[in-house]
Amino acid sequence: MGVPAFFRWLSRKYPSIIVNCVEEKAKECNGVKVPIDTSKPNPNEVEFDNLYLDMNGIIHPCTHPEDKPAPKNEDEMMVAIFEYIDRIFNIVRPRRLLYMAIDGVAPRAKMNQQRSRRFRASKEGMEAAEEKQKIRQEILAKGGFLPPEEVKERFDSNCITPVSGLALHPAIPGAGCWFDAFFPPVQGTEFMDNLAKCLRYYIADRLNSDPGWKNLTVILSDASAPGEGEHKIMDYIRRQRAQPNHDPNTHHCLCGADADLIMLGLATHEPNFTIIREEFKPNKPKPCALCNQMGHEVKDCQGLPREKQGKHDQFADTMPVSEQEFIFIRLCVLREYLERELTMASLPFTFDFERSIDDWVFMCFFVGNDFLPHLPSLEIREGAIDRLVNIYKNVVHKTGGYLTESGFVNLQRVQMIMLAVGEVEDSIFKKRKDDDDNFKRRQKEKRKRLKRDQPSFIPGGQFSPQALGNRSSPQAICNPRQAAFEMRMHNSTTSASPNTSLTPDGSPSLGGGIKRKPEDSDSEPEPEDNIRLWETGWKQRYYKNKFDVDASDEKFRRKVVQSYVEGLCWVLRYYYQGCASWNWYYPFHYAPFASDFEGIADMPSDFEKGSKPFKPLEQLMGVFPAASGNFLPPTWRKLMTDPESSIIDFYPEDFAIDLNGKKYAWQGVALLPFVDERRLRAALEEVYPDLTPEESRRNSLGGDVLFVGKHHPLCDFIVEQYKSKNTEAVDIPPELCHGIQGKLTLNDNAVLPDQVVESPVPMLKDLTQNSAVSISFKDPQFAEDFVFKATVLPGAKKPAPVLKPGDWEKTNNDGRPWRPQLGFNRDRKPVHLDQSAFRTLGHTMPRDRAMPGMYPNAVPLGAYGSPYARPLMGSQQQIPKLLSNLRPQESWRGPTPLFQQTPQRTAGAAPLLAWNRMLQSPNQFQPAQYQGLGPMAYPQRPEDRMDRGRQAYGPGRPYPLPPPAGRYSWN
Repeated sequence: MGVPAFFRWLSRKYPSIIVNCVEEKAKECNGVKVPIDTSKPNPNEVEFDNLYLDMNGIIHPCTHPEDKPAPKNEDEMMVAIFEYIDRIFNIVRPRRLLYMAIDGVAPRAKMNQQRSRRFRASKEGMEAAEEKQKIRQEILAKGGFLPPEEVKERFDSNCITPVSGLALHPAIPGAGCWFDAFFPPVQGTEFMDNLAKCLRYYIADRLNSDPGWKNLTVILSDASAPGEGEHKIMDYIRRQRAQPNHDPNTHHCLCGADADLIMLGLATHEPNFTIIREEFKPNKPKPCALCNQMGHEVKDCQGLPREKQGKHDQFADTMPVSEQEFIFIRLCVLREYLERELTMASLPFTFDFERSIDDWVFMCFFVGNDFLPHLPSLEIREGAIDRLVNIYKNVVHKTGGYLTESGFVNLQRVQMIMLAVGEVEDSIFKKRKDDDDNFKRRQKEKRKRLKRDQPSFIPGGQFSPQALGNRSSPQAICNPRQAAFEMRMHNSTTSASPNTSLTPDGSPSLGGGIKRKPEDSDSEPEPEDNIRLWETGWKQRYYKNKFDVDASDEKFRRKVVQSYVEGLCWVLRYYYQGCASWNWYYPFHYAPFASDFEGIADMPSDFEKGSKPFKPLEQLMGVFPAASGNFLPPTWRKLMTDPESSIIDFYPEDFAIDLNGKKYAWQGVALLPFVDERRLRAALEEVYPDLTPEESRRNSLGGDVLFVGKHHPLCDFIVEQYKSKNTEAVDIPPELCHGIQGKLTLNDNAVLPDQVVESPVPMLKDLTQNSAVSISFKDPQFAEDFVFKATVLPGAKKPAPVLKPGDWEKTNNDGRPWRPQLGFNRDRKPVHLDQSAFRTLGHTMPRDRAMPGMYPNAVPLGAYGSPYARPLMGSQQQIPKLLSNLRPQESWRGPTPLFQQTPQRTAGAAPLLAWNRMLQSPNQFQPAQYQGLGPMAYPQRPEDRMDRGRQAYGPGRPYPLPPPAGRYSWN
């Protein structure tokens, strides 16, 4: 799920880490869609080696999209997933490896979060259904209009599992899609099993038909392999980095929307690591679930029929369908930012940037993660990370070293950081209260100002205001004198007495003013806050209300702190070394205070060894509410609903949600009982014999599968293993697979050459001429106490720097405005104007009307100028807009463009801006072409030092016209 608001904060603080993706679109010829050749160079001017897909972020947008109609059935969902992967592959175009990871059984610490989200979705869905039905009945009772209620089959994203083989279930009447919250797929279900089969077919099809997949190694880790998708990817990277044949300059690209992927990428210490994700666009409009009209929510629905306005108004209330754009997050640029921010001088020990990166990742855990609640005094929206970094830089001189090392925490040094935060906790709470009060005051003044500035009367009918750009024809004015008379009468009536109220028909009432109802007040109801952290005694009230103990109970407080410290050690180990314990979890709903972290240096931070993950169906029992029990075997389902069940207390029908100082319910804490693993396993032992063979198969744990095509060097090696029927695991020859190492074993349901690959989707054809092959794959294994070093590997090359002084300052040292690097290629040639652009300027820019310094040598007014032409203003940047209208060079008979001429340099030539380089003139002008400089580097000459800071062309610096063309006369 990631850390809420982390990516927004990061992208605002470090804006240069974001790069917009350049995507090549498919073209159509005579109605036939021409596929994109992904074997061609990447249009983003960068070549990626490995692409990792966290499939959770792909499955959900395809199964229940927000901006277009949902797929009708499971087959359409699978095709949508295929198309989404194709689109990502087209943008990234990996050359070595494609790794697809679906969430398997998660550690117990993650299961608690999954349980909370699913129970909350069930509760909120039922409440929304009841509220919607209530509003519908009220509207119909008043004579309102609503479209007929339909009982549709809706996709249950709470479990992504089928009923009778379909991933659909009958929705509650009026409830709509009441499980359409974002939740991870659940392993052990028929849907996830079918998804794995479909992905095997998809991989085989692309290896046979797509030239971009020709030499690609594909690894599929489906839901049967335990572990979260992103952590399975990280575990693969860690284990490959520890091999002697690993390329330290591998360029990784990870596709996923979770913010914690950024911290996971930093934890790899790979110099070339990029994340691709959908560009987040908030506040997307959604239609009302009752009347299907835009512009209001269910609670504000009036049941009014929509009036058609204009000829094409049938499209007015349809959801705007726009293809989501993608962005790159460059972690190498983020490392540049952090290097500047974390570098410290005069340290009593040697500064190590890689160790400081690990400490920064560790400190981010305090503001929130998937496994621990954040500390009450640290909110990411309040700049908590910046506060921690400042304290860290002040205290690190006293600690004598770094907080972490390769995923292991030095608790004595962490204690010094936490106690420093605890000293300012009281001021943090008071400032938070002051900021909240100031915000409410500004909002109240804003509402009053809007009411005061709102016109007292808005005419209707023929004089009603019309929106700009309204295509519908305005209403014709039939009797303007009568309409004006009615408007005057209305104004005189309403202005007779400022306290006179009006009846519904518009006439003044005789009863005088009406007292404003409480619901019309400017103030909004606030959730009750019994803690009052800004007042004295906040710690006592916090522990009494949240934990139901006295703050003087030192033993209990120490137990809470010890559990939280264990959690910090577990999370960091999970990020850097893998899962330290599958059974550990934080046993409280709330976090302690930073000032309570006293004496933690002596607390143990070891975890039991040899722990095993849950089985898939066992995890379903641990995270599903009773409302989703119909997706489990009947006897297992009975344990969730039978009052005599020994674990019935794990599945409450209702539960409290503590807002915990927040405004919205989804931000609150669901007060659910924690599942006792021993009681759960004891209850399941009685129903295990009831599983069918198919359910037993889906309840088992599996592994990864490796795919290659016939052109891959490893293909013949794998085929020989099947021919020899070797049942022993063999090592991958690294020279045949781009240095990838691991163990290969024969697969019972393998994709084999010259064998038909049946399509699990009826709308897709079987692969009758298959040449791909698959085999089971297992990562390199290490001893249980092996430590993966968190450092840059020998031989790794540091990427070329991207940041410039303008990232921290407004201008460079020489006073010139900073221009950021666009895209990945730092050597990209800047845009310039060619001959056709100057001709375009000649049509639109009269020379005698030009502003000083703006193209003084443009075409004269009498030639191609217009008397109505608008001159360019000094602050306008209209030149890039003209570039879209340039004609191809072949259509003009003129001199060779500047970028095709032999570079020449003349001493004393005036400097030119990158986008305003003119053509070479044999008599008056020689362009200055500078070699060996960066894309934004500018040479400095003595005669130009007086003109620093000038924009465009300065006055008194004449530039001649371009050379005459053979077709047009400029004079």
